[in-house]
Amino acid sequence: MTISAEKQPTGGQPGMHTPPVVAPDAWEAAREDLLVKEKALTHARDKLASERRRMPWMAVTKDYVFAGPAGKVSLLNLFDGRRQLIVYRAFFEPGVEGWPDHACVGCSMVADQVAHLAHLNARDTTLVFVSRAPQANIVRLKARMGWEMPWFTITDSFDADFGVGEWHGTNVFYRDGDRLFRTYFINNRGDEQMGSTWNYLDITPLGRQEAWEDSPERYPQTPPYEWWNWHDSYGESATPGKK
Repeated sequence: MTISAEKQPTGGQPGMHTPPVVAPDAWEAAREDLLVKEKALTHARDKLASERRRMPWMAVTKDYVFAGPAGKVSLLNLFDGRRQLIVYRAFFEPGVEGWPDHACVGCSMVADQVAHLAHLNARDTTLVFVSRAPQANIVRLKARMGWEMPWFTITDSFDADFGVGEWHGTNVFYRDGDRLFRTYFINNRGDEQMGSTWNYLDITPLGRQEAWEDSPERYPQTPPYEWWNWHDSYGESATPGKK
């Protein structure tokens, strides 16, 4: 049952048309109707992720060099010994709004939402940010904003070669020994969903590595929940499926 129009909430805005206010049973029925659609969206997203895990890979044959806190490093070094690497190109450089005090507003919002990296590391995955800004500026910005993700300086054509020369974007790579492969790329509004551990894992070639997922044969998988841990309890040598 709706209440009378004059009692409808306005949200503090004159002329604002809000949804009707109903009794609890009607509200619950509406929630159940919407839940059916939300579950369908979840299943569709899972199916899309399974297709993503079957995308062809592209070999990375060029050597790329980045500047880090300890000096020059290669793209292989960015993996930090893990099998999977997610690289977000953040705009922080001369000419970008906010320079030198801030990175671009959108990239800063992405950085603010990055979950604790221990959970990604436990699934054999490393996340790094890269920009054109010198390391001194990056170190200062991270300290000011409280960001803890590894953040490196682009020194060559990496951004142009991987679709992030003129805009932000997220590239995903896989390491097989010393051989590197590009497995996925997303940019524009697709970056808005990034930040949570789950969404980051969903764009990697191995996925969440949980037994319920539809992944190619013999992909690493462990039961859900069992590998989850407090971020300070994984240990430095955390591996998939082991706390």
